[in-house]
Amino acid sequence: MRNSIDARIYDLANYIVENETTVRAAAKRYGVSKSTVHKDVTQRLYEIDRSLYLRVQEVLARNKAERHLRGGMATKRKYALLAEGHKKNGA
Repeated sequence: MRNSIDARIYDLANYIVENETTVRAAAKRYGVSKSTVHKDVTQRLYEIDRSLYLRVQEVLARNKAERHLRGGMATKRKYALLAEGHKKNGA
């Protein structure tokens, strides 16, 4: 049982580091909840591989610092799509 959890932890951590991705993207990729990913890479990983833990923390810190930018870009895309839909409908 423990080996499968450890394997998941390593898979998640390596995926985040190699792809410089978010907890949300890793959760979607591996079919687990965001809470599971977060606990795996912030608590469990610390106990089993501290060097990998530190690399994951760098990616997560960068994501946290950039999240307001990603949110703004998502909002911009949303309203651009809405405006485009109005142009197509002749509104």
